[in-house]
Formats: sequence, C-alpha cells, structure tokens
Amino acid sequence: MKYEWKKNDKTLYLPKAVPSVIDVPPASYFMLNGKGNPNHSDFEDAIGVLYSLSYTLKMLPKKGVTPEGYFDYTVFPLEGIWDLEEDARHAAVLNKDKLVYTIMIRQPDFVTESLALEVIETVSKKKPHPLLGKVTFGKLEEGLCVQMMHHGPYDDEPASFAKMEQYCEEQGLKRSSKLHKEIYISDARKTPPEKLKTVLRFRAGRN
Repeated sequence: MKYEWKKNDKTLYLPKAVPSVIDVPPASYFMLNGKGNPNHSDFEDAIGVLYSLSYTLKMLPKKGVTPEGYFDYTVFPLEGIWDLEEDARHAAVLNKDKLVYTIMIRQPDFVTESLALEVIETVSKKKPHPLLGKVTFGKLEEGLCVQMMHHGPYDDEPASFAKMEQYCEEQGLKRSSKLHKEIYISDARKTPPEKLKTVLRFRAGRN
C-alpha cells in the first residue's frame, strides 16, 4: 500500500490553525544551506535540486533498481529552517536579504546514507548543477515543539508566531530559540497568497 504523508502523518503535516504541542520523531532529509532573499532565483534553483533528488530516488524501481526495504510513497513536502544573520535579528523590519536557511525534503525510512549518496551521484551525472555538491543527507531530531497551520501570505506569519508564543506561556513552555521551521503544504507558484497553507513550528522546552 502506498505511503501518503497526508494520510499517515496528519499530526506532523496537517495540524489545525491553532497552536499545539507535538513530539516530532527523528527523520532523514536531503538538505541545502543558503542565505539571502527566498524570492531570488538561487532559492528556486535549490528547491529544484532537492526535488530532482527526491523524485529520482522514488523512481528507482522503474529504472530497475529496488533498494532494500523499498515501498511506494508520495514525495514529502518542502521544508525550511529559518534564521537571521546576527546583525539583523533585532531590527524592527525584516530584511529578507539577511535570512539564513536550510531547506530540505524528508526521505522514507528505508533510505540509507549510502543510497542517498548514490542518488546524488546519479543526478550529478544526468543533470549537473553546482548546488548538488552542497547537498547533505542526514537525520534531524526536532523533539518537543509547538506548531500550527498558518493560512495566508508568508509575510503574515508573525501573527501566528505570536499566538504560538502566547500558547507557550499558557502551557508552561518556553521557545528554545528564534529558529523556526516552515513546511510548505501549498505550492506557492500555483496558489494565491491568501490561500497558502504553511505549517509553522519551533522547538520548545518546559519551564
């Protein structure tokens, strides 16, 4: 049976539009680090590289290669961990040119590091791109987090983060850092800003 994240991982990817606590299990990802405005073309290139790797891995059986433990699945959504350069963290207005990020796409549990490296090598030969040499594969452990579904433009996210931080105070939690994760349930290229769905998440600890 095909593994579909929208059905099998609803708590991770389809939370309600109100804050909630979640203990996020470890998962493995293809990842790319970058900095600067996500509206620029290099960010779009990075997304393309990650999807190219993810779909190449998914389609391996159609190329005559079936990894051990392989099962059919839906490719996971794009995710990003966001931060700001030190000198921009306390500015009154967000300077998107000062953003620092790691974008990533989760991979199924059967994917090993050696398999991931083989896929990177395969794509590098068929579709060479400078960013392929910067892709890493590894496990991310998020642990205890607060999250919610944000509806609407990315620029309106501060209102949702304010709700999440208020929730933390009410629940005896404390936001661990200014880093946060975004999971892009909608395709921004095809979805009007007011209809975008984005999971917002940050790590939290008990007071």
